[in-house]
Amino acid sequence: MQQNQPTDPAVRRMLLFGLATLVIVVVIYFLPWIETMLIRLDAEPRIVTPRGDLSGEEQTNIEIFQLASPSVVYITTVRRFINPWTRNITELPRGTGSGFIWDKHGHVVTNYHVIEGAEAAHVRLNDERVYKATLVGASPEHDLAVLRISVPFDKPTPVPVGASHDLKVGQKVYAIGNPFGLDYTLTTGVISALNRTIQTEDIEIEELIQTDAAINPGNSGGPLIDSAGRLIGINTAIYSPSGAYAGIGFAVPVDTVNRVVPDIIAYGRYIRPSLGVLVDDEISEAITEQLGVQGLMILRVNRGSPAQEAGLQGAQLASDDTVIPGDIIEAIDDKPISDSASLINTLEEYTIGDQVQVKIYRQGKSMLVPVILERSRS
Repeated sequence: MQQNQPTDPAVRRMLLFGLATLVIVVVIYFLPWIETMLIRLDAEPRIVTPRGDLSGEEQTNIEIFQLASPSVVYITTVRRFINPWTRNITELPRGTGSGFIWDKHGHVVTNYHVIEGAEAAHVRLNDERVYKATLVGASPEHDLAVLRISVPFDKPTPVPVGASHDLKVGQKVYAIGNPFGLDYTLTTGVISALNRTIQTEDIEIEELIQTDAAINPGNSGGPLIDSAGRLIGINTAIYSPSGAYAGIGFAVPVDTVNRVVPDIIAYGRYIRPSLGVLVDDEISEAITEQLGVQGLMILRVNRGSPAQEAGLQGAQLASDDTVIPGDIIEAIDDKPISDSASLINTLEEYTIGDQVQVKIYRQGKSMLVPVILERSRS
């Protein structure tokens, strides 16, 4: 019999190498599948790492949002179109904005530009109830408007009202609203500046609060809240060509709101405090320049006005058609007056019935005359 010859070592090494290569190729080919199977076998929820207590700032943010958000509303405005053939009326969405509950009677305060041009408005409460709103009145020069809704039961809570005359740059603020039509959101920031003035397409709005809290389209009309949870302003505009948040937002101070809104509710419009005088910038500038005096000349004193009772005098026309200058208002309570705009803006700081000290220039002398402010007759 022929016996098997031992395998050549070189051939055996080649066979082993080939087998090893085959095994490696197979493993590489099936490795992803094997790895997937192992991952599936190991897949289970991770153990939650305890986070500990919320920080004091986080707690404050949560508490303020929970306190203020039930008073914030979402406003949708519409325009009506009449089909000329069927005469059917169709309501189409026009815009959205925010607002807040002002009092127990269902008054809602928002920006004038939110409802400007609208023919109807609907208010959605924090609990998703929706009511048709009626326009009570507005003050375009303050960018403020008041709506009213009738809520038969479970009335929403009015927002707590604070003050704005004592605000400081650097104070923490919170803006609540419905940006881009989304649900209620909270953004935080600080007061960046005070007494800012912005020019809109139609009017100039003064004494605004500037903040870096994110205020986007849809936030307009929503409340600006301080760290005590009180209303200190109404978010009114963003400073950005694109209309998106750019780090600068503005709010109407609550002291202005608290002065203007009651008049709108009572009379449908804001009635300015007045001295009861008529002025004209062009005539005043000619007279004061001639006399070398800084101030605003009174052209006429309204009959029966506080100014007449206080003895203020208007300009008169002499027999030779020359103008006899009237009293020139130099200041009100030490606040300089130079033209009709500065007079209006200064009187805006007061309420009807307040007594002010009017510094006037008359026949070469300056004197102080106390005058009680009345409702503007214009």
